[in-house]
Amino acid sequence: MSMNIGTAAISHASQTYAAETCVPDAYHFSKSQSTGTRFIMMLTAIATGVFAGRVMHGTLSVDVALTGLFVLLAFVGGLLSTWSPCGYSSLSLLRPAGRYSFGSVARWAPTFFTHAVGYAIGAVVLGGALGGISWLLFAEVPLQYSVIGLAALAIGYGLHQFGFLKMPYPQRRAQVPHDARFRFRSSVIGLLYGFSLGMNYLTYVQTPMLYIVTGVALLSGGVKAGIAVIAVFNIGRCLPVAVNFLPVKDQSVQAWLARWQESAVEVDGFLLLAIASAALMLVML
Repeated sequence: MSMNIGTAAISHASQTYAAETCVPDAYHFSKSQSTGTRFIMMLTAIATGVFAGRVMHGTLSVDVALTGLFVLLAFVGGLLSTWSPCGYSSLSLLRPAGRYSFGSVARWAPTFFTHAVGYAIGAVVLGGALGGISWLLFAEVPLQYSVIGLAALAIGYGLHQFGFLKMPYPQRRAQVPHDARFRFRSSVIGLLYGFSLGMNYLTYVQTPMLYIVTGVALLSGGVKAGIAVIAVFNIGRCLPVAVNFLPVKDQSVQAWLARWQESAVEVDGFLLLAIASAALMLVML
């Protein structure tokens, strides 16, 4: 009799716990635009890039304009990397412990700092390696040839993002080590996650903008330039974790990301086509 009572109590407790902690299933998911809409977006992106390139050609030097276009692409590419399994995980796992308060955020701040340090180390390692290869092999490649080659690659991946062309998507398809959170303190986890994501190719590649950034680093001509190139991308990739300084629930953040998943892909394709078209205008006019 007592055993039955105990079993019933355990069952009731389990049901109560499940009711309090379960996350409701999603029934509405982000959907991509129709083929016609994506085609119009593609044409609009190219036209926008051509127009912007012509305007910049008449007002800025080619070097300044190309640098501005690259910084925009790399930084936004880093932000768009949040829409990946690793991005979702970082926002969810690297959070202040307990109820939100000034104290919990203050105790969590070192985790964000070490996370940023991990990204910086990743930029030094990856950017330094790519810059070293550039210095050895590609330092004498003319700027015009580099821009035309990278712009052609960007156009290909822009079409890929809109679903009109199939491009190779090399990546490791690995997740950040979730079990690390059971073995290390929060600040160490932040560092490990930052380094893994800051190396960019150790996990999933969400946006093909990373391939363009890698190409720029390979053609940068030196180690310092290569590090700077990857650092711009990594800054954009690191910053979204700062949302955890705010009093927002993890479920709200994850739901917002899910709602905009397909839109992120379309923004990706639009910027790749627009920036590539603008770059071509700058070097060919």
